[in-house]
Amino acid sequence: MGDQGDRKTVRAFQCRDYLFEIYDRMSSELGCSVDYLINEAMREYARSREQTVAAIEAQHVASSAAASASRGAPAHVESRPAPLLTPMPSRRPTAQPRVTAPPPLPGHRPSESASRRVLMLHFNGEIVPIDKDEFIIGRGARTADLAIRDGNISRRHAAVVFHDGAYFMKDLGSTNGIEFAGQRVESKRIEEGDVYRICDYELHFSYQ
Repeated sequence: MGDQGDRKTVRAFQCRDYLFEIYDRMSSELGCSVDYLINEAMREYARSREQTVAAIEAQHVASSAAASASRGAPAHVESRPAPLLTPMPSRRPTAQPRVTAPPPLPGHRPSESASRRVLMLHFNGEIVPIDKDEFIIGRGARTADLAIRDGNISRRHAAVVFHDGAYFMKDLGSTNGIEFAGQRVESKRIEEGDVYRICDYELHFSYQ
């Protein structure tokens, strides 16, 4: 760096070639000296490190004014371009992810599993618990949950359906239908102790 006319103390420092080329190009574009750009860069670095440079600047202005007064010339403040500021990264709080409840299982309402009573089917001396939303009764061994090997019974004859917190006995369009208390029914809510008849077979229901 050279003497700018205000009798600054000349100090030398090491600078990489590519950095000096950048400063030289910026000096031509901004119309100021390389020394000024380097000083401004160091000043901005000091500010970013939260160091106070007000005392150094005040001393520099006072010495410049004193030197101008000794030469009989009015103090002159050099017009400088605005310093190049590096934007600081934003420190906004990171948004917290929403915590959502897992979706209900297919065919279940959120409160159904907790409030559902256990329905038991008594058939031919066996007790079969019903724990499905649709329990099929019919002749087909592969398509029915309770298979009855009788030609008078349809492949998918009837179903025990869980709906709105209750079980229903429902005819699935069978030929011989479902009877309850001597009457053919299409769909009926299953109550404690109900007995339904499909052809020659009786189905007893109870709750636990």
